[in-house]
Amino acid sequence: MTIVILLILTGILLLILEFFVFPGITIAALGGIAMIAGGIYMAYASLGSETGHIVLVLTLLLIAFFFILALRSKTWRKFMLKTEISSQIETVDEQLIKVGDKGITITRLNPVGKVRVNEEDMEGRCPGQFVDPGTEIEVLKVHKTHLIVKPVK
Repeated sequence: MTIVILLILTGILLLILEFFVFPGITIAALGGIAMIAGGIYMAYASLGSETGHIVLVLTLLLIAFFFILALRSKTWRKFMLKTEISSQIETVDEQLIKVGDKGITITRLNPVGKVRVNEEDMEGRCPGQFVDPGTEIEVLKVHKTHLIVKPVK
């Protein structure tokens, strides 16, 4: 009887490990299913039909219990991150930066990089070409999160 219980509990433990620790590998799940099936078979073979039925029903109830427990949202809250992201996207102040303003590139626009316009450091984009650092640029368009610029010739 002890070997039957150990096989079934080890099989259930392997299924739980497959679910939480090794998802997608399926080796633990196959081993768990094989151990559970072997435990139930041994219960029928060595302990008789009546005990085999009891072991089968108890095993199915135990698996159903763990399955229902795993599907509850409270179970997953223990595994979830509870941190909040407090950072925000740097936005362009359209009152300070206008189309036609001139500035300088801080980093290489490749085609995206940092530019300084009116003493404000912002993300700048120069479609169609790369611009080296220290190049004078002109603002073509102002978006909420970045500027479209071109080099001044």
